[in-house]
Amino acid sequence: MPGRRLDVGERLQIEALWRAGQEIPQIAVLTGRHRSTVWRELQRNHSYRHGHKNPAGRSTARPAGRGGLYRWGYLAGRAQERAAARARRPKPAKLGPGTALRAEVLQRLRQRHSPRQIAHGLPREHPGAAGWAVSHETIYQAIYVQGRGSLRAELADQVALRSGRAHRRARRIPGGAVRSARAWATPQFHLSARPAEAADRAVPGHWEGDLVIGARGASAIVTLVERSTRYVMLGALPGGRASEAVIDVLSTLAQRLPQHLLRSLAWDLGPELAGHAGFTVATGCPVFFCDPHSPWQRGSNENTNGLLRQYFPRSTTDLRTWTQEALDDVAAELNGRPRETLGWHTPAEKLNELLVATAA
Repeated sequence: MPGRRLDVGERLQIEALWRAGQEIPQIAVLTGRHRSTVWRELQRNHSYRHGHKNPAGRSTARPAGRGGLYRWGYLAGRAQERAAARARRPKPAKLGPGTALRAEVLQRLRQRHSPRQIAHGLPREHPGAAGWAVSHETIYQAIYVQGRGSLRAELADQVALRSGRAHRRARRIPGGAVRSARAWATPQFHLSARPAEAADRAVPGHWEGDLVIGARGASAIVTLVERSTRYVMLGALPGGRASEAVIDVLSTLAQRLPQHLLRSLAWDLGPELAGHAGFTVATGCPVFFCDPHSPWQRGSNENTNGLLRQYFPRSTTDLRTWTQEALDDVAAELNGRPRETLGWHTPAEKLNELLVATAA
């Protein structure tokens, strides 16, 4: 059975085959285990004191002329004792109270870093330092598993899990893509007409955008994500989400960027961009529309909007109360998170590299 630990019966079988002079691949076949499982068992639990003895009472290599693991003996009983000792629980919690690592993990969780971002970010910031390595699974267990750290007691639910739920659940599969008749989304503005260079994210300057909606659909903000660096910009819509207001906000955000970082914008078929021609005239950036019910065509933006729900819960947030300065602070916090897809660099670091390279 894959994944099942070796038991005492299997260890006795390994001992008998090992004494009979069988090699590791042969033992693996006869025990029904993978050869790496047998190799690891012998590597962990071999004994130089319990090899075969010659008539003079001295240990001999086994089999003759072989080195490595074949030099040593193996006792099933001793191996079982060592395995049981290693598996004994509870072990000291790595994120136990009072540790510097726990304090750092808590701080980053409050900044909405995910456990994987924390696990990969800490070694980058503390290279070679002992005690700063922790897996994302250890952090998850400290948050959600009773008695494994109790970080949840020090974190609000919305911070502890992006969705706010105590348990994960499978995502629903969205409906099939069908084209919708929108007067402003003619074939020349369909996503398939976007420059091919945008597809592999190698060329920066291609953006994905959408609106994040507040409680009862009464408010919204603009979200923009650059496909190559995952850099985020947010725009306030205190006066509503009519097309004219959205175009004005998008044009204002675009002024923060050099022209070579405004190559295209992908959007869904919402009516808020019915006036996209005005945005293109003002910025020189063409707009392309996705198929309906196809969020994967704006995958970076959909992922970012999910992250933003940590800050703006849909059921309780009135986004009209958020100023542009406050939204810029949220965007700065998102852009300061290390991202796996960027090699655990931050979007801000990646965008800065582009700006410095351009200025050089």
